[in-house]
Amino acid sequence: MEVLTDRRAKPALPFAGNYQLIDFPLSNLHHSHVDDVWLCVQYEAETLTQLVAGGRPWDLDRTSGGLRIVMPEQTDAPETEDGFATGNADLLYRIRDRIAEHGPAEVIVMSADHVYDFDFRDALDTHRNRGAECTIVTTTCSLEEASQHATVTSRRDGTVREFRYKPDRATTRTIATEIFIYNPQVLIEGLENLASETTVGAAEDDTGLGDFGEHLVPWFIDRGKTVAHAMQGYWIDAGRPETYLQAHRDLIDGKIDVFRAERPVLTNQPQRAAARIEAGAVVEDSLVSSGAHVRGTVRRSVLGPGVVVEKGATVVDSVIFGDTVIGAGATVAWSILDERVRVGPRATIGGHPRTRPVPTEKITLIGMDTQIQRGAKVPLGDRVECHRRIR
Repeated sequence: MEVLTDRRAKPALPFAGNYQLIDFPLSNLHHSHVDDVWLCVQYEAETLTQLVAGGRPWDLDRTSGGLRIVMPEQTDAPETEDGFATGNADLLYRIRDRIAEHGPAEVIVMSADHVYDFDFRDALDTHRNRGAECTIVTTTCSLEEASQHATVTSRRDGTVREFRYKPDRATTRTIATEIFIYNPQVLIEGLENLASETTVGAAEDDTGLGDFGEHLVPWFIDRGKTVAHAMQGYWIDAGRPETYLQAHRDLIDGKIDVFRAERPVLTNQPQRAAARIEAGAVVEDSLVSSGAHVRGTVRRSVLGPGVVVEKGATVVDSVIFGDTVIGAGATVAWSILDERVRVGPRATIGGHPRTRPVPTEKITLIGMDTQIQRGAKVPLGDRVECHRRIR
C-alpha cells in the first residue's frame, strides 16, 4: 500500500470509516467461537498492538487462551530460529515448537488484510469430515485478478490437484483466500522436511521456505490429502491500492454483505460526536463517519472520523482517513488521503482516470500528516510521502 503503510502495518489500515482491516478476521474468529488466537506481527507492530487492545473488543482478553501477540525474537537458545520471517511459511517454521507445545486440534492460518464474512466452523467441518491434512478456503474472481493470487483446481470430490502461486496467466477463476486449515502434526513434519532442503543456499537466518505458495502448500497437495472449501459471499484482498479503493466502492454500491446485525464487525474505536452535514452541503452515495463535518460536496466517497470538508470543496471517488481537512474550494478525486492531511484552499488532488477498472498507478496516494498548500496541484497517480509539504 506504498505511502499508506509507511507508518503502520497493513492490517491497521482504516476501512469503511469506522473500522480497520484487522477487525474482519478477528470478528470472524469471534463469531466462529475460535478463542485461541495468535497475532503474528513484524512490521510496525505497535500500530497493531494498540488497535487490538489486548483482544478486548473480541472477548479475547482472558487468562487462558485468548489473544497472543507473536513477535520476532532475538535469542541465544540453541535449536531456535530467531529474527524476522521472510514469509508466512518461514514464520510457521520459526514458531513450530510453540505450536507443538500448545497442542491444537487444528491450526487455522489466515491473512489480516482481507474483507469478508465467514464462519470458520464450516471449513473445519469439511476438514474433519474429509480427514484432510490441509484445507484451502477458496473463492472466485476475474481471471485478471486471479493472477495476483494462488489459483486452485480441484477434482470432483474436492481434492486439490493443482495449485499455482501467482501465475503469469491464470487459467481458472478459483483462488485461495489465504485461509488454510492444517493438521498440526503434519504441518510441523512438512515444515521440518522442507526446511532441510530449502535452507541449503538460502541467505543467513533464512529457511528459504518463503510464503505458503512456494513450498509448503505444494508439499501438502503432493501428499493427496488437501481439499478445497468454497467460501460463499463477498471476499476481497484489500491489500493493494486498486483493490482497497474497489472494496470501498463495492461497499457504497451495496455489494458487500459483511456488516450484518447478527454478526457485527467488532472494533476498537474512540467515541466521537455524530457527523454534521450543514445546509447547502451535498452528500451522495457516500459514507460519513462519526465526528465528520461536511460543508462542501462529497460523492461516491468515504470520509473517516473527524474529516472536515469545507464549503466549496469537492471530494469524489475517494477515501479520506480520519482528521483530514479539505480546504474551501479544493478538489479531491480518485485519491486516498491518510490521517491528518491538510489540503489547502483551491488545491487539486488527483483527477479522473479513463481506464476501468482503475489501476494502482492512476490512484493518488497522500501520506499522513502531509500539508498541501493553497492552490497546489498533486497530479493523478502521484505519491506523496508522510510529513511532506507540497507547494
